[in-house]
Amino acid sequence: MPELPEVEVVRAGLAPAVVGSVVSAVRVLDDRALTRHAGDAASFEAELTGATITAAARRGKFLWLPLASGRAVVGHLGMSGQMLLREPSAGPERHERIRLFLEHPTHGEIAVVFADQRTFGSLAIDDMVPTPDGRAAGWGTSAAVIPTQVLHIARDAMDDAVDLKRVRERIGRTDSAIKRVLLDQTVISGIGNIYADESLWAARMHPETPGSALSTRAVNRLFVEVRAVLEKALAEGGTSFDAQYVNVNGQAGYFAHSLNAYGRDGQPCPRCGRPLVRASFMNRSSHFCPHCQRRR
Repeated sequence: MPELPEVEVVRAGLAPAVVGSVVSAVRVLDDRALTRHAGDAASFEAELTGATITAAARRGKFLWLPLASGRAVVGHLGMSGQMLLREPSAGPERHERIRLFLEHPTHGEIAVVFADQRTFGSLAIDDMVPTPDGRAAGWGTSAAVIPTQVLHIARDAMDDAVDLKRVRERIGRTDSAIKRVLLDQTVISGIGNIYADESLWAARMHPETPGSALSTRAVNRLFVEVRAVLEKALAEGGTSFDAQYVNVNGQAGYFAHSLNAYGRDGQPCPRCGRPLVRASFMNRSSHFCPHCQRRR
């Protein structure tokens, strides 16, 4: 599933093309891409046609395009969703679900294609509500309003407005494994299996260490590593293992070449040289070094 770096790469790629654009037409090819939309395909097309996009914003793994009407188009990429920029006359993309035709005051006509092989992603038009803390809702926007579908999502580790004191308190009150906490999007958002494993490896922390067993210093060290991992992944365009994750131009990220733990079970730990292991965790896998990341 695309995580924070991948979704941010998509948001940043969309912004220059969509901000200030007017939606001239909408074509819904598959209703399954509207599972989070309150109405049907006709209502989605009708409301969006003629709308002006004012920003391209993101919090965690959600992105949204605020509209001049005060509502927003909310997008979630699911497991394999893609947001692609194309010429309006370009042929259909493989697994194309929705196409937006835009008119930009500088760049002219352009199309935004939402494609999704596994159909777990979606677009929806949603109401906007004030952020509980009165701060800007996320990356790419200065407005203190957020779609209702994103309201329950915590701020992410790269957000200047994130309240790390509150996060530390949440961690200190739970006996849940620290990796489970990192994956909880209501505590800190944007982190999935890949970047949880990478951050815990960098912090020398066992993924099943109870949150309550961690000192304030240890939690602070972990979040320094979380930010460092996310920043490096973002700089390298995200992580691509196959053609399912690409940026708006269809190009893959290359952070997979920088992975230290995730997907490297049986290979030598880059730090100590001992074999990395994979263990079952929450219906998925954890990858770590049993020597460097001892459970204490």
